[in-house]
Amino acid sequence: MVTFAPDEIGLVDQSSCAGVRADLKTCLLNSDCCKKDKKTPRECLKEGRVPDECLQLRQSFFECKRSILDNRRRFRGLKGY
Repeated sequence: MVTFAPDEIGLVDQSSCAGVRADLKTCLLNSDCCKKDKKTPRECLKEGRVPDECLQLRQSFFECKRSILDNRRRFRGLKGY
């Protein structure tokens, strides 16, 4: 799987989770559910018909977005560092 970072390719979205979001989008669009069944990525996620890699990227994207909102993590940093 190719990973994109906002500064490598020059993504339009410069938010802190843009790289994970781009990886999730490409993973979903390359899945069999979207390609063969011609369903939207949202429908494929709801049905659970995506590869495990996409589900892991979805969880990473969720954690990234949650870390933006979590005040304790914003001020204290990641645990163990």
